[in-house]
Amino acid sequence: MNIDFVAHSVQLDDNIRDYAETKLSKLTKFLDEPIEIRVSLAQERHRYLAELRVAHRFGLIQATEETDDVLDAINLAVDKAGKQARRSRKKFMDKRRKADRNNGNHWPVDVLEKTSLNAGAKPRIVKSSVLSIKPMGLDEAALHLEESKNDFFVFRDASNDQVSVLYKRKDSNYGLISPE
Repeated sequence: MNIDFVAHSVQLDDNIRDYAETKLSKLTKFLDEPIEIRVSLAQERHRYLAELRVAHRFGLIQATEETDDVLDAINLAVDKAGKQARRSRKKFMDKRRKADRNNGNHWPVDVLEKTSLNAGAKPRIVKSSVLSIKPMGLDEAALHLEESKNDFFVFRDASNDQVSVLYKRKDSNYGLISPE
């Protein structure tokens, strides 16, 4: 974390620097490194203006506050930036969780070499692919099975929301595997 201080018409002493640094250290738990912070302090007549600009890995946060006391202005600006940082972190985490949740609709499929199974060693993967599992009825799954190059089709049954497998039997009929 790198903090730059800029003062306009304000006497910047160690107390103000230490106060701002301790308050800004709380932001680091919501933001990813590298973090560049610019603190601008200005005085206009009897009012103090504190402006924060926080550049982090995923974006930029800006906060401005104006009060009668310089420490209050810094505190309010840091609180405002903290709210933005929490919101940004929550948005990022929700996006990741949503991506993980959507991963449940895709199942990996590995094709194994037949001779590697009998050897007792680790099976050798010949081909890998991903099946997308969509909700649909049994009739629609049968149509997809006819169009498919595989002898099976995995789908989420729309009536009970359970994953089922429809497959072609050797007697040219269809078999359905569904959990109880």
